[in-house]
Amino acid sequence: MGATAAVLYRAARVGLKHNPILRTCYARFCAAGNVFKVAITACMRKLLTILNAMVRHQRRWDPQIA
Repeated sequence: MGATAAVLYRAARVGLKHNPILRTCYARFCAAGNVFKVAITACMRKLLTILNAMVRHQRRWDPQIA
């Protein structure tokens, strides 16, 4: 696993505990019958999409927008 993937993995794991958006994403994938690896990868992608939008629009984290 590359350094970037490891950082995203750790951030997604923490996000599952503290971020309701990532928690919902994870629960949706688990309810669909996906294994942990697929569900956490989807959360990593979701996190990356959120971060990309924040950089693109030069905004801070706001849970009301996400």
